Amino acid sequence: MSILSILFLITATLYSSVGFGGGSTYLALLLIWGLPYNVFPIIALSCNIIVVSGNCFNYIRTGNLNIKLLIPYLIGSIPLAFIGGSLPVEKKIFEILLFAVLLIAGSLLLINFKSYDDKKESYRNIPYFMSIIIGGILGFISGVVGIGGGIFLSPILFLLKVARPKHIIVAASLFILINSVSGIIGQLTKNLILTEVQDYFYLLIAVLIGGQIGNYLNLKIFTSKLLALVTASLVLFVAIRLGLKLF
Repeated sequence: MSILSILFLITATLYSSVGFGGGSTYLALLLIWGLPYNVFPIIALSCNIIVVSGNCFNYIRTGNLNIKLLIPYLIGSIPLAFIGGSLPVEKKIFEILLFAVLLIAGSLLLINFKSYDDKKESYRNIPYFMSIIIGGILGFISGVVGIGGGIFLSPILFLLKVARPKHIIVAASLFILINSVSGIIGQLTKNLILTEVQDYFYLLIAVLIGGQIGNYLNLKIFTSKLLALVTASLVLFVAIRLGLKLF
């Protein structure tokens, strides 16, 4: 499992560098490696929480939190992430959903990677109700699949041009963190055996290290635009790899 740990570390490094947790790619790697299906969401969501906790701490400390931007999306997402997480999903349907999530998320991120270093000063105001609906849809998808949803929220916010890049990155990180917690609570209603999850503690350690590396790369070395491009490439590669396995 050392190779899987390294891949989790790399995933956490790249995703955390642009404010994400990496849940969708962790799920794909677990699927490709053939681990027990019932532990997928808990492992991915736990890894999300570990990675984005570091993101949130570092980005908020630098003064980039815009809580007014985030609140309506959370109002919609939190209850629906729990509901989605509590629903039983057959493995084949889960695989197809995950493939679609990766393909769409990677494409959105690739389309918007240049926006991560956007210096624009004027932004749009999105109706509060529309933000709640967007949050609810993303929360439900997140709960069902076992991801945090920020990989969708961030590109959508960039497309809508609602805030500064750093504010969007922080919003996505907090969105992932809170939805991951809500999703885990929903997953626990399925009578999962937590002792099975404990067998994969080394993956949690790997993403803890990777998350800190990714934060350092973003804050100290590389531009957000470059890191977003590399992350988009990783997401699409994993989507193609998963697609080949499925079809």
